[in-house]
Amino acid sequence: MLMSWPKSLKIYTDGASRGNPGPSSIGVSFATLKDEEVGTLSERIEDTTNNVAEYTALVRGLEKAKEEKVENVWVRTDSEFMVKQLKGEYKVKSEHLKELHRSAYSLLKSFKKVKLEHIPREQNKRADKLANLALGSATAGAKLVDVFDDDFD
Repeated sequence: MLMSWPKSLKIYTDGASRGNPGPSSIGVSFATLKDEEVGTLSERIEDTTNNVAEYTALVRGLEKAKEEKVENVWVRTDSEFMVKQLKGEYKVKSEHLKELHRSAYSLLKSFKKVKLEHIPREQNKRADKLANLALGSATAGAKLVDVFDDDFD
């Protein structure tokens, strides 16, 4: 039986793109507030830009958190650009980002408490590793989802 996810969660996100635009992927690590990982998402997505991959990682991470009935999210990402856009410090000018921005913003508003934090790449190694793992997948749509079982020995 899988453990239930905590009501408050850290979500580490990263998007990767080779070529920008080019082959792309996302990585998301879900952790307790004490940084104990409770699940991951690693997925090859369509060829796109790095910014689209960053937003896609956030949206997929927030969707999974909603699905798991998480109430409070602390999003940690190395995409300063995305954080500043979501906080309203930068405008979203690119048409291809506007829909993803709206989706991310709407999802963020659906949680009771939200903290958005830009972190250095060194603090986002797990999400980066998950994104790069998926980038090695041959086809878009390949997914690796891992939720840890509390009864695992």
